[in-house]
Amino acid sequence: LPYEACILGSINLSLFFKDGKIDFPSLKKTVHYAVRFLDNAIDVSRFPLPQIEEMARGNRKIGLGVMGFADLLFQMNIAYDSDDAIEIAEKVMTFIQDQAKEASTELAKERGNFPNYERSIYRDSGLPMRNASRTTIAPTGTLSIIAGCSSGIEPLFALSFVRNVLDGERLIEVNPHFEQIAKERGFWSKELIERISEKGSIQDFKEIPEDIRRVFVVSHDINPVWHVRMQAAFQKYTDNAVSKTVNMPKDATLEDVKKVYDLAYELGCKGITIYRDGSKDRQVLNISSLKKEMSSEEKKVRERPQTLEGFTTKVATGYGNLYVTVTEYEGKPFEVFATIGKSGKSTTAKTEAIGRLVSLALRSGVEVEEIVDQLKGICGEHPVFSDGKLILSIPDAIARVLEERYLKDTKRNSNRRKRFENSLSGDICPECGGKLSFEEGCATCHICGFTKCE
Repeated sequence: LPYEACILGSINLSLFFKDGKIDFPSLKKTVHYAVRFLDNAIDVSRFPLPQIEEMARGNRKIGLGVMGFADLLFQMNIAYDSDDAIEIAEKVMTFIQDQAKEASTELAKERGNFPNYERSIYRDSGLPMRNASRTTIAPTGTLSIIAGCSSGIEPLFALSFVRNVLDGERLIEVNPHFEQIAKERGFWSKELIERISEKGSIQDFKEIPEDIRRVFVVSHDINPVWHVRMQAAFQKYTDNAVSKTVNMPKDATLEDVKKVYDLAYELGCKGITIYRDGSKDRQVLNISSLKKEMSSEEKKVRERPQTLEGFTTKVATGYGNLYVTVTEYEGKPFEVFATIGKSGKSTTAKTEAIGRLVSLALRSGVEVEEIVDQLKGICGEHPVFSDGKLILSIPDAIARVLEERYLKDTKRNSNRRKRFENSLSGDICPECGGKLSFEEGCATCHICGFTKCE
């Protein structure tokens, strides 16, 4: 409703699996505490507008939801994309819905009905009710990271991934339930986890037992139909909407998307969010797309004078120390030579190639601002901090050298595009440069906790 606010909270379902089954008595107790807590939160909250305060306290809506559902399924040895998982979803959410309603009825007897009760659907039934609605499955991107569990009702985005921290140190994060069963079944190894962290999924790892691969599926292993069915299972027993993302493969067609929307409508979902893998990829360098029209004279590559002066800067990168030499002609950059120390032949070759292309662009009249715009923010596999700045990759380091020297005091530099706009790996976090995953209708970074919901 207009000016309405909802006080949200989420229960970590992964904590309620004990002795081989779901501990419903403990879950009931938690739901009753949560309803009371959220109702209290309405009274102590400060709202930005009087109209919002009037509506929030008039209807006293709360949104109790869940997180850690994928972790619960792992513990129960149930695959997310299965009828058994759908059955568990309905069983758990039915229980939470019923207990939340019971708790709100008890609160109404103690504290009174919500003020707008006489204008509600409860008036004719005569059932006491403290809160006009009680359940919502909201995004839990940040909450779940703090709680150390899977997000909302989403499957995991990856069983293992790399978290980059200060000084280039790499920490490999592994789902604890997968780690436990891998050690119990005897196929755990650091080398295997390293390989899994590069893919996120284990479906192509034949050395892992088939029954384990069947249970430990991640978002892109799951057919979109199962995503929608799972959302619908929770929606059936939720007062308000359910936040979830249907992850679709890169080759998904318009017809595939239409089928997802149609199915969501048929199954009674109140909303649906899809994300097609790779739909926001950006091309790193495309000289032909530059806005500035060049004359034939400008396009001509200028010849190199016999002698040029310049400077060399050392920058620490995730691949070793990068030495960037820039020569100047008439006070402007003319050539860039880049060499990387203690790295493989492939990295050395790519680094030299970047320098040659940048040099060709400079000698062809391309402005340094345009080159920096294209290179800055490209995210590689091993970002590191150097002199208090996050260096995302070798091309990013070259861009920063040019920017520091030639654009530091320009107005254009102050209005430069976002730090992490360019990427070959899809959407990346604007805070740390990590890969964003799309779940619960939001973009979430599991490395630093950044979350953005459209």
